[in-house]
Amino acid sequence: MVKDMTEGKPLKLILSFCVPLVMGNLFQQLYNMADSIIVGQFVGVGALAAVGATGSLNFLVLGFMNGLCSGFSIPIAQSFGAGRFDEMRSRVCNAMYLGVGTAILLTILTMIFTPQMLRLMNTPEDIYQDSYRYIIIIFGGIFVIMLYNILAGFLRALGDSKTPLYFLIIASVLNILLDLLFILAFNMGVSGAALATVISQGVSAVLCLLYIRKKFLILRFSREEIRPSLTHSKRLVAIGLPMALQFSITAVGSIILQTAVNTLGSGVVAAVTAAGKIQMIVTQPMETLGITMATYGGQNIGAGKPARVLKGVRQSLLLELGYCVAAFFVVAFLGRYIALLFISPEETLILEQMVHFMRINGLFYPILGILFIYRNTLQGLGYSVLPMLAGACELVGRSLVAFCLVGTWGFDAICFANPMAWVAADLMLVTTWIVKSRLLKRDARSQLGQEPV
Repeated sequence: MVKDMTEGKPLKLILSFCVPLVMGNLFQQLYNMADSIIVGQFVGVGALAAVGATGSLNFLVLGFMNGLCSGFSIPIAQSFGAGRFDEMRSRVCNAMYLGVGTAILLTILTMIFTPQMLRLMNTPEDIYQDSYRYIIIIFGGIFVIMLYNILAGFLRALGDSKTPLYFLIIASVLNILLDLLFILAFNMGVSGAALATVISQGVSAVLCLLYIRKKFLILRFSREEIRPSLTHSKRLVAIGLPMALQFSITAVGSIILQTAVNTLGSGVVAAVTAAGKIQMIVTQPMETLGITMATYGGQNIGAGKPARVLKGVRQSLLLELGYCVAAFFVVAFLGRYIALLFISPEETLILEQMVHFMRINGLFYPILGILFIYRNTLQGLGYSVLPMLAGACELVGRSLVAFCLVGTWGFDAICFANPMAWVAADLMLVTTWIVKSRLLKRDARSQLGQEPV
């Protein structure tokens, strides 16, 4: 059901929206994590490295789609917050048209250029074939992945973060069962893991579509509303494309870094892959709180309530920083035991590298938490270009490590690549937020009857 985030206590609303979203995103991460665990334990370290070697390329394409869908949801959330429901429905329809077109284009491009990209990334020869088999199946499912993300974005824009969670739980359980079936029973290796992921994502997309058609009367469209609109499409692209490019720019930095990782051998690739999977799980609540702030900011700025935006940001920052401290202790003291999910105890060098990677990154989690809050809030307020530039700063940070430090420092440089990127992005975001928050404070003071900032 829809949820209006423009009335009530900000922190309570943020938490009630965020918690189901955290659970949903954690289950979504289980797709790839289940692949990595089952592949690592039952196929081998080489197969785990093959899946990991495609991670940044995967992020380049699927991150672009996720950013686009997240961007499309912001004008929809703003229309909902302002009570302009006919405009909201028209934007929903035009977002679907744009999403379908983008999915078709990306599928064609990835089918053609994936081999060249893997070669450019210096994918080790001993894992190249498995890497190609895995990622080409994932890219073959781009349409269903786009469909899920855009439908889930619609639900969240209207304040419903619980329903996507339920469908992701179903899909995650299905993904694990299919992984076991395809890998253990059918001996399909990494191809089975990829196929399980695509089928599971398709199921969650179909469930979202059926639920929206049955339950969301507010999304029943008139003939006028389903017509393509250049005005609404331009607004959607103006917000969605910079967010998509932000993800892609960040992904390009990851590709450059992955290329440097690949030069250190398949063992290091496996260590970074497994440590990265653990880090994605640990940092998921931080990222999700940021995503929540995009919807919260979008609805409240649409409703003309800048003071609520400022109050929500202050409270979410405190919450984020508290979680960062807890997350560091998890990776610092429990990381070795979690790593055993991916790697057998005999792989002592890989285990040591994983722990070292997680501890160094964990020290910088507060920097990452600030990045998530400010970037997503600015996007929710409609400032899409500046966060994209922050993504460019991340690209510069990772590229400097890859080109200048890996050759000298080796694995230690890889461990500091993400923190350098986060610091570079925050330099842009914190400065931008200081300027924009002053404008919000000025607007809040000018409104009679507005609650204190």
